[in-house]
Amino acid sequence: MNLTELQECKALSSHQRNLQNFSMRQSFEEDKERFAKFSIKFEDILFDYSKNLITQETLDLLVKLANSMELGSKIEALFSGKEINITENRAVLHTALRQSNSEPIFVSGEDVIPKVHNELNKIEAFVKNVHSGNFLGATGKRLTDIVNIGIGGSDLGPAMVTEALSYYKNKDINSYFVSNVDGSDIITTLSKINPETTLFIVASKTFTTQETMTNAFTAKKWLLENLTQAKSAEIISKHFVAISTNIKACAEFGISEDRIFQFWDWVGGRYSLWSSIGLSIALSIGMDNFRKLLAGAEAMDKHFRNTSFDKNIPVLMALLGVWYINFWGASSHCVVPYDYYLTKFPLFLQQLDMESNGKEVQIDGEKVNYSTAPIVWGAAGTNAQHSFFQLIHQGTHLIPADFIAFVNNLNQSDQQDILLSNFFAQTEALMRGKNSDEVIKELKAENLSDDKIEKLQHHKIFKGNKPTNSILIKKLTPYNLGSLIAMYEHKVFVQGVIWNINSFDQWGVELGKQLAKKILKELNTKDSELNHDSSTVGLINFCKA
Repeated sequence: MNLTELQECKALSSHQRNLQNFSMRQSFEEDKERFAKFSIKFEDILFDYSKNLITQETLDLLVKLANSMELGSKIEALFSGKEINITENRAVLHTALRQSNSEPIFVSGEDVIPKVHNELNKIEAFVKNVHSGNFLGATGKRLTDIVNIGIGGSDLGPAMVTEALSYYKNKDINSYFVSNVDGSDIITTLSKINPETTLFIVASKTFTTQETMTNAFTAKKWLLENLTQAKSAEIISKHFVAISTNIKACAEFGISEDRIFQFWDWVGGRYSLWSSIGLSIALSIGMDNFRKLLAGAEAMDKHFRNTSFDKNIPVLMALLGVWYINFWGASSHCVVPYDYYLTKFPLFLQQLDMESNGKEVQIDGEKVNYSTAPIVWGAAGTNAQHSFFQLIHQGTHLIPADFIAFVNNLNQSDQQDILLSNFFAQTEALMRGKNSDEVIKELKAENLSDDKIEKLQHHKIFKGNKPTNSILIKKLTPYNLGSLIAMYEHKVFVQGVIWNINSFDQWGVELGKQLAKKILKELNTKDSELNHDSSTVGLINFCKA
């Protein structure tokens, strides 16, 4: 299918050409209802998309595009357990992980909801036993240091949520995350913790992931060397749990079956924090707060599934992204959370978006002839204002951006108004810009000479018309964070539907893994014959020498 040949795409291309001289600033001046028309309130979340290069016609055309791609039926296929991951013949049911009721969802003829609820109950029992001191380490001390060993979705999601919700953490629990195969990561973490009080969570679906298992064996060796007063089998059984589908490999490692938590092949790694992969989250913030996180995501699921596209936050976020990527030529998307606790949120979104939709082949195997996933990047405000905002304001690239903030500060800081004033000022500045008349007026007020004004004015002009979404939330709670994450998950799904790609595989990560295994053997073999390009051979030989 050639997306660009659709009548809806042709209409959008024509419409975009008609908007070349569109001014957001002028539109706000002429239409006092623009904010009311282009904003949506959902529970504690306000989504303001009025500062975009859009008119009502833009939205109508984008919704028509979504309908032409049968988005409605594909949303239902997602929620009902259809095998929409067509390259791996799998359902995609992260939404089932947060379903609170018992309404059945069938995969290969089996209702998966009882399994989901049973695993949640198992996590809850384990968390309570750790927190209460019923589960102790091999030397009889309470487990207070939790080290999650994983990579990709087994690390980014849990690490982001644990940091984001650290205000709610159990005061007796210290959380650490190890992902990098660089030995400095695990060694630095081990230097901070007490082997007698440490619980390691090894998160790997296959229990064969190179980075994860390398770090797990390093942790195992460290424990055995430092807890010599206890028996080896007891050390492993009391200081390790696993999250995996490979029960045999877990048992061979020494982890008892009652400490193996499961998830299923219909749970993608970057969507897995809602599953047992979230054990580290539950241990940090408690099971009640973990269930609130799930409840917030479920609320967004219902909004996404049941709301018309023109009032549907994830759908509108996705369509605006398509508008800029495919019709305005944008290649990146910036995310700026104005909250210290969400520092890792842009990193999490990088995997969610780019691993999902970084594809060049359509579902039918035909190559795309249009852009797909943007480069996702960002950092916390206000720090970002003093680094890359110069590029967004006056650079040559069109960079749509999401601004995220919470009205109320968890720590009741009297600095919150300063933070929010910066948030509001930046989105207004990006929209309004500063024209030559305003610049000249300011420079004249500084009593500068005409010659100096002529030299300076062009450097101080801001074009404005830079698109932003503002996501304003009453307070950072587990529930609201759950809704925010699910909102972005569904945005990514919708864009995959529009681009006619499979958002749920990741074959692009495999080739490097395969070559790394071959090169590892060559690095450890003295006289091995190197069958690579001259650059790779030169690099290997330099290291070996």
